[in-house]
Amino acid sequence: MNKFEDRIAHQVQAARGNVKKYLGRAAGNRRLESEGRREQARGNMKRAADKLRAAFKH
Repeated sequence: MNKFEDRIAHQVQAARGNVKKYLGRAAGNRRLESEGRREQARGNMKRAADKLRAAFKH
């Protein structure tokens, strides 16, 4: 994947985690909620790394 596709994939991963987190909370499913939190955090960390790489590239 190129850099643009990576950024989009990381945004989608964070959004998907957010949806899982809220679905888990609404359904009372703690496993789904924690899985969503992990996925959202992972996507956010990857997005932060992309921004950091871009800042030092120029």
